[in-house]
Amino acid sequence: MTKTPIKINTLEEYVNFDDGTDKRYEIEDEVLVEMPPGTGKHEAIITLLLVRFFLEIQKMGLALQPRPNGTEVLTNKQLRRPDICVITNEQAKSIESTSAILKTAPPLLVEVVSPESIDRDYNQKTSEYAAMGVGLPLKVATEPILVVPAIASK
Repeated sequence: MTKTPIKINTLEEYVNFDDGTDKRYEIEDEVLVEMPPGTGKHEAIITLLLVRFFLEIQKMGLALQPRPNGTEVLTNKQLRRPDICVITNEQAKSIESTSAILKTAPPLLVEVVSPESIDRDYNQKTSEYAAMGVGLPLKVATEPILVVPAIASK
């Protein structure tokens, strides 16, 4: 059985969308894409990094807040849900009483990359985050990933 893609035309439609489940989605090319739950390893990495970021931010007295994957980012092309989003206090205030969707670039985003999301996380999201001005988009792999560098000819 093939599912018909659900088209979302506006941010308001996305915010108000309810399919009666607890599924999480991102928007790609105006279509909802289900983001399946992470593995235990994926969630453990997120938790470890979140705690480390929190401790370092506190130690350094920075005006930043680490947020787990409930804070979303509106890139030029898509609505994304990074695994960790480190935001400024001003950004935190801007979403305090509304949907947690950032429309400005946070200083740091983290994607924990699982084998099934390599292309989306390393290619699509990296270019989207760069285009919106994210200072540091980090990628953390749950499994070793072979990256073959281009070798310049002499």
